[in-house]
Amino acid sequence: KVRWEACPKCQNRMKTNELHDEHELQSWFISEIGSFLASHDRKLIGWDEILEGGLPDGATVQSWRGMDGGRNAVAMGRNAIMSPTSHCYFDYPIESIDLEQVYGFEPEPEDLAGSGRILGGECNMWTERAPQDLVDSKVFPRMVAMSEVLWGAKQKRNWYDFQQRMGWHYHRLDA
Repeated sequence: KVRWEACPKCQNRMKTNELHDEHELQSWFISEIGSFLASHDRKLIGWDEILEGGLPDGATVQSWRGMDGGRNAVAMGRNAIMSPTSHCYFDYPIESIDLEQVYGFEPEPEDLAGSGRILGGECNMWTERAPQDLVDSKVFPRMVAMSEVLWGAKQKRNWYDFQQRMGWHYHRLDA
């Protein structure tokens, strides 16, 4: 948005549409994109920045800067996908987000349980930040843990049992 402050086209669009700041400009643009997608039977999903300046109708929030983006979306009656950097960014070093941390991720926090608005989670692997020869080792085995978190029953999750099962997965991953 810093660039938009100095951009004559952006400033003109703000003036034409009576937008007060760059946050409203972003919201206007996201709304335009949302309308375009809806006209093509598609739905808008946006990183949690789309909450800044007003959330367009029907938009789903991808909460990456912690869980608050998802909480805010649910409070507004919108859906959310949880992918906080603390648990879901597999381009981060294993030392930062290890297997146990991924396995401990809870995409639907207690205060939002039963809302029906948390669609699930997502793990991210931004390959431009990782040497290509390390991508597989960054994704696996964390993807195995995330799969169980997102597709398994929360009540059945057990770290000790998971560690035991990982022995079998390590043989498959080595192959």
